[in-house]
Amino acid sequence: MGERLSSQGADFRRTEREGVLTVAFTRDAKLNAVSQEMVDALRSAAVDLGDRDDLRALLIRAEGRFFSAGMDIGETMAGRDDTDGRDTRRLRRSYRRLHLLFDELEAIEKPVVVAVQGPCWGVGLELSSSCDFRLATPRATFALPEVPNLGVIPGSGGISRVTRLIGPHWAKWLTMAGEVVDADRALAIGLVHAVHPEDSFDEEVDAFMRKLVDLPGDAVGLAKLAVDTAASVDRGTARDFDRVANTVLLLSEDHKARVRAFEERQHRA
Repeated sequence: MGERLSSQGADFRRTEREGVLTVAFTRDAKLNAVSQEMVDALRSAAVDLGDRDDLRALLIRAEGRFFSAGMDIGETMAGRDDTDGRDTRRLRRSYRRLHLLFDELEAIEKPVVVAVQGPCWGVGLELSSSCDFRLATPRATFALPEVPNLGVIPGSGGISRVTRLIGPHWAKWLTMAGEVVDADRALAIGLVHAVHPEDSFDEEVDAFMRKLVDLPGDAVGLAKLAVDTAASVDRGTARDFDRVANTVLLLSEDHKARVRAFEERQHRA
């Protein structure tokens, strides 16, 4: 089955192919600074990934010089009333909508992958940190420049999620000092899973997505839940979760079919 264009806007393109839903940022003129249109496209993709059985994984990628230079500051500031301190409640409500999107990407019981082909800064890194897998090219760099550039913290996961991924040591390097991390260092500190050459990056990403799509969906989804649970609860509770989850999987038809296939292969050998 070929790739099918399912929707397109000025700043993104969405396609579906063999169980993989892809959202690509196409706003190169603005260095893929994240616009409301891009956020809405991701939100729609998250809903469809969660609801549709034919979609097995989500890939977020970009075209052009940057994966993302961060949030579109001009668009963000346009609707803000800086003269009224009482506007903070409305601002927090607007802010929370972005938080809820990243929370949903993290919570969906299907794999979410980000493919970073260039600089990934600010909200681009915050988005990436909410994904399950991060792949990069050697041209990728990672930064959270909110403190030095804007006088605020990266408050959409740049503190909480990035610290969980790489620990406070490197999170302070990125957030407090505003340092830029290249692809090799990102791999070394655990910020990305793999770095692939630019000339084979698309093929490597496609192969990884095909692998994910072919995995048993229920087992992958429960593994995601179990890992995230283990990261936030005590060890005893985590093991209890493991037992409950595996009890469901051990009684599933998918598990039984895979056991039979394994036994048949052993018998033929």
